[in-house]
Amino acid sequence: MDELQVERSEEGIVTLTLNRPRRKNAVPPHGWEGLRRVFHEVAQRPSDRVLVITGAGSDFCSGADLSGETVTENPQHPFMGMATVSDAAIALHDLGKPTIAKVNGDAVGAGMNLALGCDLIVAGESARFAEIFAKRALSVDFAGTWLLPRLVGMHKAKELALLADVLSAKEALEIGIVNRVVPDAELDGFVLDWARRLAAGPPLALQLTKKMLASSFSLSLHEALQWEAAAQSVNLASEDLREGVQAFFEKRTPTFRGR
Repeated sequence: MDELQVERSEEGIVTLTLNRPRRKNAVPPHGWEGLRRVFHEVAQRPSDRVLVITGAGSDFCSGADLSGETVTENPQHPFMGMATVSDAAIALHDLGKPTIAKVNGDAVGAGMNLALGCDLIVAGESARFAEIFAKRALSVDFAGTWLLPRLVGMHKAKELALLADVLSAKEALEIGIVNRVVPDAELDGFVLDWARRLAAGPPLALQLTKKMLASSFSLSLHEALQWEAAAQSVNLASEDLREGVQAFFEKRTPTFRGR
């Protein structure tokens, strides 16, 4: 779809651009299924190493596009099919490859939670974040109720969700929502550097680490240690480990292939 542009580099970097700048890249009802398909496709392609999500123009994503919708009058309207929204959120969460949100301008509502669902968030200085739902008589979706407490704690999560205040990039950095804030002019270069570093990393080891971190809140210490031991047994049997060790002794950059 023209509304979702996907570009791939030879380095294995996939860039997904939400391309509705006149609507601040708001996602239309059919767009959630499009996002889910892209996430699944990236997950299944061995040559795809890292996913960068961004927005065209001056904004990241203003959430769901409610323009012209008559939700209250037509409960069967496609927007009410929240299963597609949830499926897209799950596909992003389950994606085993590293993901980076490159946030320019506004990231609000489901757009904020789309960013929070990524592994890393880099924001330009002009970026703004808001769980805007309450101001539209809506409750939080796209996994925001699951993500927020884990990122900022329960009381701060309630403040963000119930008051729906807008956060500057600096404020988002201070409470731990974003990893880095850089000048707007440096956003592309900074994210490209991170994406290249991730794309050059060991795919299998990164996937296992990401999966264990995502599951850590539901595991005991003993269970986490068991997962770590199992993951290391997989890594120790991999070709990538042998390549990493050999590259270390040969004083060169390793070439990891994910096997």
